[in-house]
Amino acid sequence: GCCFVSACENDEKKIDDYTKKVVMQEEAINIESFLSQAGKMKAKLKSPLMFRVMADTLYVEFPNTLHVDFYNDSTKIETYLDSKYGKYYESLGKVYLRDSVVVITVKGDTLRSPDLWWDQNTKLFYTDKYAIYHGVGKNIYGGKGLVATQDLKSLTFNEPTGTVQVSDNGIPK
Repeated sequence: GCCFVSACENDEKKIDDYTKKVVMQEEAINIESFLSQAGKMKAKLKSPLMFRVMADTLYVEFPNTLHVDFYNDSTKIETYLDSKYGKYYESLGKVYLRDSVVVITVKGDTLRSPDLWWDQNTKLFYTDKYAIYHGVGKNIYGGKGLVATQDLKSLTFNEPTGTVQVSDNGIPK
């Protein structure tokens, strides 16, 4: 029997060029974007800077603040949102917000948190961090998170503290 042994030498730079992970990124400035579902206007987003990153998970990043107006079914603004940072995961339909997140309804109810998630499909805000809610006759401080509807009509706090006005029968006003 005959045996042949051969070897080749590969250039490390060429191997790195072929195998390195490439992340593609698009950049846009002065963004004004509209979100609609089932043909109805649901939200309008404004941001001075946006990056659309095509990596393992496609996402859109807003590193220098963002402002969102949320609309009800009658296309009237029901809630405003401001944050210093946001990241939208397109395939999940979820937005991660952090750094001074504030949600305000047209009635003046206000929700503040250092970080917050918004689920576009369920229209819910949620976090496992503390949150502060101020409404007419209500000041609630959530120690370990909350779940709230987009219009802030329903809030569920984990380990809350604070004051709430109640009627004579003990039900919150």
